[in-house]
Amino acid sequence: MSAELLVRPFDDADTDGVWRILEPIIRAGETYTLPSGWDRGDGLGYWLDASHQVFVAERGGAVVGTYYLHVNQRGGGGHVANCAYATAADAQGAGVGRAMCAHSLDEARRSGFEAMQFNFVVSTNERASALWRKFGFDVVGTLPGAFRHPRQGLVDAYVMFRRL
Repeated sequence: MSAELLVRPFDDADTDGVWRILEPIIRAGETYTLPSGWDRGDGLGYWLDASHQVFVAERGGAVVGTYYLHVNQRGGGGHVANCAYATAADAQGAGVGRAMCAHSLDEARRSGFEAMQFNFVVSTNERASALWRKFGFDVVGTLPGAFRHPRQGLVDAYVMFRRL
């Protein structure tokens, strides 16, 4: 029987676990618009930015996923949240992304947001876009050829949205 999955706020003791997840994602350059040459300081500096509420998914004492929640835009757009998610390669397909998405929707509501928007979902990231659709997100825009995939060349990116 596998250990229970817990999604909780990040603390400094999680730093190594978060980097273990982020580094291969950054290096692959397939899902985030982050420079593949970023080092630990750059990657963690971005993910753990002071404007982000950062969470981790933990199973059996190991960090297997992480996400951040923040305001998508300021001022008149301040009622819309944005999130980014990352799952450890060895935990993909085990419900980690699903648990983090559910948690993030609850956290966004608790934080007073009225909607959530994903600004740039790479179209080749089919697993993620399918999961977001299951959670009620709609593709409200397609950005043709907006992402330079390292193997597939120019691919589309989606803007996805849902009310809370």
